[in-house]
Amino acid sequence: MTDMHTGSCNCGAVRFSTRGVLREVVACHCSQCRRQTGLYYAATNVLDRDLEVTGAGNVTWYRSSPEAQRGFCRTCGSALFWKMDGQDYTSIMAGVFDLPTGLAIGRHIFCADKGDFYAIEDGLPQFAQSDL
Repeated sequence: MTDMHTGSCNCGAVRFSTRGVLREVVACHCSQCRRQTGLYYAATNVLDRDLEVTGAGNVTWYRSSPEAQRGFCRTCGSALFWKMDGQDYTSIMAGVFDLPTGLAIGRHIFCADKGDFYAIEDGLPQFAQSDL
């Protein structure tokens, strides 16, 4: 997928724009993602050079593991970004993009850790852990 995409947190303190190719959406069902969102992360990613953030001073980064951190709006708490150390891309939550997104979920990861209150029945590939 190409083009320009925009989005924001719930309160608008953080806005972003992307250009270039966005990856298909990956749904992550790990316990960290579930605890942060209440369900699961659904995120695409973009190369850092193709991401522009306005209001970056309103993003709080939380080190959620030794190798990654999660960015959220310090005003409204919206989950926005996930960033693995040493990578040249940033994952962006699919739900924070302005419509229409043109995005679609392509696969599910960490399904062995998913919540017990829902089923994954969309027929897309499912991986017990990561698919990497």
